[in-house]
Amino acid sequence: MSALLKSLLLFVSLYTAFWRPAVKSPAVKWVLGKDCTLKVNGSTNINKFSCIIPDYPKPDTLTIYGPDQNEPVQITGSMVLDVQSFDCHNLMMTKDLRRTLKQKEFPKIRISFINLSKYPDKGGEAELIKGTVNIELAGIKKRYSINYRTIPSGKAKLTLIGSQTINFSDFDIVPPRRLGGMIKTNDMLSAEFVLKVNILN
Repeated sequence: MSALLKSLLLFVSLYTAFWRPAVKSPAVKWVLGKDCTLKVNGSTNINKFSCIIPDYPKPDTLTIYGPDQNEPVQITGSMVLDVQSFDCHNLMMTKDLRRTLKQKEFPKIRISFINLSKYPDKGGEAELIKGTVNIELAGIKKRYSINYRTIPSGKAKLTLIGSQTINFSDFDIVPPRRLGGMIKTNDMLSAEFVLKVNILN
């Protein structure tokens, strides 16, 4: 056997022994439960307010790709909420918010999930991770980086609490005013959404 052939056989044996093809983890399905919520906190020049969509009757599904890798994971799927469902615990304020968000023309808010900085630790302790979403409101779509607090509940359930500051002006919306402009709503809102997830393997 020639020296060249021996070298080739040695290379092939070493390559076979140490090289392994990258194996992608199968996708995981997250089913959004009815107790998902969306809350926005804001303020005027005289007081503060809090408005909430208290539940989520539609069981949408998110698909998570690469859930076993300690690196960013991709997500497809979204949650679609009714502007009509906002409750500010004050009838006049609720009507003002729905009108400001152009409910008749754009009755839905869509939050589309793009990625997470890592897959949440199943069955472990609460942790902080980041993610990216697109928020579509009043006909305008904007991308945001979201801070999440994840709370696992066994291997099949998970809570994600996402928060971010947004502005009415991000969506070309003029903040509501009352009493001839004497009461002015500030542009900035603090948004928080709670995802209650059932994990399907």
